[in-house]
Amino acid sequence: MFTAMQRRRVVVTGMGMLTPCGIGTEANWNALLAGHSGIGPITLFDASRMATRFAGEVKAFDPQQFMDRKQARRLDRYQQFAMAAGELAMQDAGLTIAPERAERAAVIVGSCVGGLAGAEEVAVRAHPLGPQEVPPFFILNVLINMAASNLSIRYGCKGPSISTNSACATSAHALGEAMRLIERGDADVVLAGGAEAPIGFMCVAGFNAIRALSTRNDDPVGASRPFAADRDGFVLSEGAAILVLESEEHALARGARVHAVLAGYGAGADAFHLTAPTDNHEGAQRTMRAALADAGLAPSDIGYINAHATSTPLGDIAEARAIEAVFGDRAQQVPVSSTKSMFGHLTGAAGAAEAIVSIRAMQDGVAPPTINLEAQDPGITLDCVPNVARRVPGVRAVMSNAFGFGGTNATLVFTA
Repeated sequence: MFTAMQRRRVVVTGMGMLTPCGIGTEANWNALLAGHSGIGPITLFDASRMATRFAGEVKAFDPQQFMDRKQARRLDRYQQFAMAAGELAMQDAGLTIAPERAERAAVIVGSCVGGLAGAEEVAVRAHPLGPQEVPPFFILNVLINMAASNLSIRYGCKGPSISTNSACATSAHALGEAMRLIERGDADVVLAGGAEAPIGFMCVAGFNAIRALSTRNDDPVGASRPFAADRDGFVLSEGAAILVLESEEHALARGARVHAVLAGYGAGADAFHLTAPTDNHEGAQRTMRAALADAGLAPSDIGYINAHATSTPLGDIAEARAIEAVFGDRAQQVPVSSTKSMFGHLTGAAGAAEAIVSIRAMQDGVAPPTINLEAQDPGITLDCVPNVARRVPGVRAVMSNAFGFGGTNATLVFTA
């Protein structure tokens, strides 16, 4: 742990995202405030034999709006998403990496499954026809670190190029580790976040096999129901979110607009089970407490929590109990919502996307809703902002949780 004298403040100067709710931060934020869901029938492959036949797909995505035709044809979909989100974030930051500062610029961008869906398509074609059907860029499309590598190449970032992989906490860990890189003086700028394009036969079938996905095929828009008494699993989604982080000194020297301060980061493991949290989610409690301590804040300072809450029977109630334990008497006063009710679960990109949502909630003084929450689980006592966005003026600090299979946990705290 660094002392206050040693640590450099880390600020957010750029935000870019694309999700099933839209392309760009404004489009997504407006959709969330309106309570619009991005979930619908699967079109990326024939899902007719699946137990779950819906997902959150990014709509009207044209990669050539963000890269040339040659690169668009060469890159896997998850890498295309990363490049698009990175471009949106860099435009938002108004940042160009000068050659003489290139070694002070880094990239930490992760993914859960990388190019799995694309690899599956190649395998289906190549097995009957022969190895000549495997394209030259196959391996480069499968590798999870290639999103970070392509962003490093595009923007000339010669500092560390790293890919995190920690299931659904992947991009929250990317942001936290980017924060540490800047704090200790190893970089001045870091592009951090995650990208995911998991909607394919094997991934959907695999999550169905462990009964993780909702099977409300007659009501895709209503399927993601965090905190609801009748929730039955999460909705798989795709997308990407990248944030530009800078040392405050670097950002102010170039006259950058500062969206927020990344003030606290907590990370840890349950060390308990591969898919199930402990009853009171002790691991989540530790990461929330660690992030608060890292930021020098008390629970009473937090004005909004973006919950990980995926809409699974075990996970939502465990996180709720962890929040109740950490926030004590204030647990019922702080607005807590799950925007996965509209996004679906972006898996490796979820933490970064929800970090952006948390920042916008603080900037605009509005808590986005948890839609599809007609009847809240009676075991959950939190104020889950049901169905309609709510004004929350005067918020100066927000929290964003991300938890993953394997018992891996991350919490981020942002301040104004």
